[in-house]
Amino acid sequence: VLGLLVWALIADTTYYLHAAYGWVMFVSIFVWILTVLFFVIYLLQLQLKFYVIPWPLVLMIFNAIASVLYVTAFVTCAAAVQPTSWRQWDYNRRAAASFFACLVMITYVASTFFSFRAWKGLGSNAATSQVTDHA
Repeated sequence: VLGLLVWALIADTTYYLHAAYGWVMFVSIFVWILTVLFFVIYLLQLQLKFYVIPWPLVLMIFNAIASVLYVTAFVTCAAAVQPTSWRQWDYNRRAAASFFACLVMITYVASTFFSFRAWKGLGSNAATSQVTDHA
């Protein structure tokens, strides 16, 4: 939802006049589409049918790449916001897009951390560790 807000806010401005916002649009739409694709895969439990693919590793790599892309998109978007814009509503939307890009970046960094823990198997709790210790 946050990624959708980023590209919707940028798309509602005259982003085509500034090359920096083209990068932000590319990153936000590309990552949003891939995120929706992974969501559908997990929602329909298709990862169980393709058991050969190491899904925790794939998800961790995707989240890491999305984090790096959103870091660049956030910095680009925030640096390109000009408070002296001749269209005040463009400034407000671009500033809001920068804020939401920051939130999306933080979300993908957190997802990368949790994906790494899932990939390494560090997500076990006390109950599962006791069962495997005594079994």
